[in-house]
Amino acid sequence: MPLRLSFYGDPILRKKGAEIVRVDDAIRVFAREMIETMHAHRGVGLAAQQVGRALMLCVVDVRNVERPSQLFVGGCEVPVESLMPIVLINPRLQEAPESEEGVEGCLSFPGLAAPVPRSPSTQVSALGLEGRPLALMATGFLARAIQHEVDHLNGVLFIDRMTPEARKPLEPDILRLERATKAELKKSRRRSAKPAPH
Repeated sequence: MPLRLSFYGDPILRKKGAEIVRVDDAIRVFAREMIETMHAHRGVGLAAQQVGRALMLCVVDVRNVERPSQLFVGGCEVPVESLMPIVLINPRLQEAPESEEGVEGCLSFPGLAAPVPRSPSTQVSALGLEGRPLALMATGFLARAIQHEVDHLNGVLFIDRMTPEARKPLEPDILRLERATKAELKKSRRRSAKPAPH
């Protein structure tokens, strides 16, 4: 069953994820639930914070995106779909110094999209779902999606990366979403604080 998404205004989105010490069955189940949630919402990536847990874990799947991507493992290019959906545990990125703009959206900001500057390529070292080290290099849209999700793991959101010119027209929608999320969280806290009927 898909997990509940966290929207902008929920403090969890600003929390840096905890390192995962052991990749056990509970982590594997959680990662599969995240993949199911990402697909259910037609997303291309999802971080643990977006489903309410501050962990260094994200998932990415760019198979249904028409924007070009390349993937290299061990210095050789491999088909992008061969590793999709990809699970990245405790990922570390090494990005190329140059940057280019591309339009991004985010499941935690429904309906919002804007150009965001990102590095056109990134090298990734992480653990995979079986707990084994994983090293790859991504370019194009896959590199962008990975950078977006790893930002989430560090409490950084795509609105933080936008230029002031790109962000300004979105401000009313961003504030509206933040207010609605905070009101909803307050309501659910009140509901859970009510004593159970005897």
